[in-house]
Order: sequence, then C-alpha cells, then structure tokens
Amino acid sequence: MSIIRMNKKVLITGVAGFIGSHIANRFLKEGFVVIGVDDLSGGNEANIPVGVEFYHGDLSNRDTILKIPKDCTFILHLAGQSSGEISFDNPISDLHKNTISTLNLIEYGIQNKSEKILYASSMSVYGDVMDKPIVEDQKCNPLSCYGVGKLAAEGYLKVYQKQLPYVSLRMFNVYGPGQDMENLRQGMASIFVSQALKNGDILVKGSTERFRDFIHIDDVVEAWYRATVYQSTACQILNLGTGSRTTVGQLLEKICSQVLGSSFHIDGCTLGDQTGIYADCKKLNKVLGMKNFVLIDDGLRDFISWAKQGS
Repeated sequence: MSIIRMNKKVLITGVAGFIGSHIANRFLKEGFVVIGVDDLSGGNEANIPVGVEFYHGDLSNRDTILKIPKDCTFILHLAGQSSGEISFDNPISDLHKNTISTLNLIEYGIQNKSEKILYASSMSVYGDVMDKPIVEDQKCNPLSCYGVGKLAAEGYLKVYQKQLPYVSLRMFNVYGPGQDMENLRQGMASIFVSQALKNGDILVKGSTERFRDFIHIDDVVEAWYRATVYQSTACQILNLGTGSRTTVGQLLEKICSQVLGSSFHIDGCTLGDQTGIYADCKKLNKVLGMKNFVLIDDGLRDFISWAKQGS
C-alpha cells in the first residue's frame, strides 16, 4: 500500500479524551507535529501527551476554529459527545458537538487545503440490525439523537468529498487502559469494570442476551494511524470492530472471573440502546490490512490490571 510520508502536521480534536489522547501519542512517536483541540467537557487535560500543541475550545464555535494553525495536512476529528444515553439529555448540545463541529472542520479543511479528514463515527448509526456481521452498506436507522447526529455528519462529509477527501470510521465498543472510569453513562466495558472494582456489584441496564463487538484501544489506534497514512483510504466508510460477537452475559462472566467476589444484577434499560451489533470487517481488512485483533480475554486482562492500579 502507498503510504504518505511522515513529518506532516496533524490536527487531532478531542485530544484530551480516551481515544484522542492515545492516537495523539502514536502520531507523536511517528514524527508528526500534533495540534490538539478539546473543550475539556469530557476529556482531561492531564491525558494530553507531552509535545502536543494544545488549543482549548469548542469546535462548534467559530472562534475556536480561527485559533487553529492553518497548515494542518490531516484532520482527525474525535471530539464530541460520545454517549447515546446522554444525547437525550440535551439533543441540541449533542447536535452542536457532533455535527456542527464537523461542518466547521470541513470548511476549515477546504479553506486551508488539508489533504484528508478522518471522522469518529459510530456503530450507533445502524440502529437495530439482524444478528449477523453488519456491512458498511447496511441501511442506517439510528435509535438515539447521538446516532442521528453521527449519520448527519457522515452525510456532510460525502457532500464535500471532492473538495476534502474523508474517511469515516464507524467505531464499535472501544475499551482499554486510559478509559474514564468515573463516567458510568458511556462505555459498557468500562462501566462494568468500574462498578466491579468499586463495590463488587454491577448494575446491568437491559438483557444479558444483548451482544456487542468489543475492540481494544491498541487496535483502534492502529486503524486510525493506517487510515491517515495510507493513500488508498480516501472517501471510505469503514467499520472499526473485530468481527467477534460477545454477549453482555459473556462480558460479565469474563469480568467477574477476573474481579473476584463481584457479581451483577439487572434493573431497567438504557434509552436508545441497540439490542445487538457486531462488525463485518472484510472492508477494514481490504483497505487497512487489519486481520488480527486483541482477543477480548487478553484485552480485559490488560484493562482490569490497569484499572486496579487506579482503584
């Protein structure tokens, strides 16, 4: 595959967040100049790697856009509100953080002749689907305000693709060291692990027969890096999952086996929650060459070991 040469400047939004900070660290190690933006509403400034040129601000606000250096070759847009449940609290705010911010960055990229924009989309755009691996051309019917906003942003990226090539990475359930263990409304694996470690009792909002595709942060970082530097990725929508189907019940058993003395109980449900979904990864394999992923047992062991150190 043809690879874009290094030593270019990359803009990473949401750089103080779980995923953004990990991706920023990878690009720094690869010799890129990293410009980071975050409004710190969900991220933590302490997460930002040393070496990032940081700008504090809300990307739905034009004043923040004007602060950013004009010579960023690549735009990696990970900033935003990342919970389907929370999106119902304030749909207008969710729209601004996830969709208006994207439009502002598209305009920035076009005006400043950036080579490519990468967007953190989500499995939430699909909505309820059949119990089979989901391909990228699956009809989208999101169940949450969050999913609607993510899909709308993808639409804007397509509209402007001739002026600014894009890659939309539809991320599935990301987990791993560095995740916010205090946020109990976003990140299924981190919510369960946090509760198991704090009090040994995991509250499960919904059936244990629900199923997901859990992808470790190391695999996510690798995919974002390849999607940026591989020239063949322009104007693509890619599922970012492992292709492995794990039920909520299986996830709970794995966590409880590693956090001795913990158990779970079921009470209520989560608004806008999907019954189940896991990725078809054939396109991810073809475009990015990603075939092997961190196994859920190994990934959870790594994650729980890290979380125990901070509990």
